[in-house]
Amino acid sequence: MVNRRQTMLALAALAAAPLGCTRRQHGADTVSFWAVGREGEVAADLVQEFLRERPDIHVEVQKLPWTAAHEKLLTAYAGETLPDLCSLGNTWIPEFMALNALTPLDAMAQASREVALDDYFPGILDSNRVEGHLYGIPWYIDTNVLYYRRDLLQQAGFNAPPATWDEWAQMLGAIKALVGQQRYSVLLPLNEFWPLTALALQQPSELLRDGGRYGNFRSADFRRTLEFYASMFRRGWAPKMTNTQISNVWDEFGRGLFSFYISGPWNIAEFRKRLPPQLQDAWMTAPMPGPHGPGSSTAGGASLVIFSHSHSKPATWALMEYLSRSAVQQRFYELTGNMPPRRSTWQSSTLATSPYAKAFLTQLERVRSPPKVPEWERIAQEMRLAAERVVQGVASVDEACVALDRKTDEILEKRRWMMDKDRVT
Repeated sequence: MVNRRQTMLALAALAAAPLGCTRRQHGADTVSFWAVGREGEVAADLVQEFLRERPDIHVEVQKLPWTAAHEKLLTAYAGETLPDLCSLGNTWIPEFMALNALTPLDAMAQASREVALDDYFPGILDSNRVEGHLYGIPWYIDTNVLYYRRDLLQQAGFNAPPATWDEWAQMLGAIKALVGQQRYSVLLPLNEFWPLTALALQQPSELLRDGGRYGNFRSADFRRTLEFYASMFRRGWAPKMTNTQISNVWDEFGRGLFSFYISGPWNIAEFRKRLPPQLQDAWMTAPMPGPHGPGSSTAGGASLVIFSHSHSKPATWALMEYLSRSAVQQRFYELTGNMPPRRSTWQSSTLATSPYAKAFLTQLERVRSPPKVPEWERIAQEMRLAAERVVQGVASVDEACVALDRKTDEILEKRRWMMDKDRVT
């Protein structure tokens, strides 16, 4: 009988073409580190500082672009050439855990003097726990908040951002009346699934049911979310467009095409750089409003993981501990602008005095992970497509929810088979 690892190995092999190379053998004092994104350039600098403390350890850093990282990691898994250490997007952790590719870190973290788990934002740390075990240490965090034009909000009669959906709806309506037919209240790009995901995570119901076996999109909570989302387009508050149909979000935000925008921390630097001097005091950030009060948002970012086959786990953990130090995270933030996952780093960094970062600090205490299943990103895209059909008038909310549940159940069919098979064996 084919076991679970063999099945998943076959799936990984189908997902990517073979590299045609084998893993170079190295000693227990050598760590191979794959760093994804621009952070790879900074990681090389941080590693040099680590090596001054630990000259007995050799580290090889390889930089991967985000666009190719997932395929290369699956290829390396199939070819048994994964590195010792890697930065993984939080939503990828369940996938590689299902492949038995990740080392549980519970014991090492509990014994560590450097990795203080109670110092991490709970929702971010929880995104690294799958089936009760810790598989990653948060490296940098990402969540979504509201960016808004506070000058236009004040002109519409409001002195503070919304805390509830009802308050937000009142503001959106007032802004639309203020700016007229050619401008809007909020931008919700139809090619992005994160805004709808953030709103859906504010509801108490899970997006998947029965341990991630089936969709739960016919629930009253998700239907309420989709109705609220679609109503912003129906009432003319949001334009029916993608973010590729406008010049760029920063210029249009400055021109007043829209007054609210849901986005992550990287846009603080972009808005400060791209908006003209006369508008630098005209915008601000705010935590997400919720159905009945301050709302949750997405628990995103990237985490450091140790792959299971690593022969250098003590040395790899030593590097992970170093990169997890509060002072090193502060340095990492200064070099990249990526927000740190530890509360102590926020207290000691320039983030503590940034008016734009304050909303993120508040929001990080109220973040929630999307469903921890390997298939989540496919499901999220189907959720986006279902919402777009409602917005374009092709389907009703009820029809979209039924169809989305049906499609989700199809996507999760293999997961159900594997889970049932594991229980039998």
